[in-house]
Amino acid sequence: MKENEVPQDKGNLSKSNMKELVYATDEKGNYTTALSTGWEPKTIALSNSIDEINERIAIAKEQVKNGQVSPIVYFMEFSKMDIGVLSSYVGMWQWRVKRHFKPTIFAKLSDTILQKYAEIFNISVHELKNFKTD
Repeated sequence: MKENEVPQDKGNLSKSNMKELVYATDEKGNYTTALSTGWEPKTIALSNSIDEINERIAIAKEQVKNGQVSPIVYFMEFSKMDIGVLSSYVGMWQWRVKRHFKPTIFAKLSDTILQKYAEIFNISVHELKNFKTD
């Protein structure tokens, strides 16, 4: 795309007075950088992704409230992680982390293991153990 054709649509970036660095070509056909306030298709895709993430967080919160899963699931979703990422961060096999999603297993976890999760989620062990869904 040419430098003078860089999209400047109104979107999330323009609302927060930010710009994105993109590559474009100048009059001579050489690559250069330009600033963009947004591009409508990208804004729509980003907005849809954020909506989906917020929905997954709300579902996880409801599942914790209903005793279906442990608070680890909520904090994993809230931190925008999946089981693969979380397991690598805490240094445990995925199957083991998945077991910790069960409220009965979670209740028996040692503070040492809970501390690993708490550090990743940037919360205290107390907050992890006593997560309130209200």
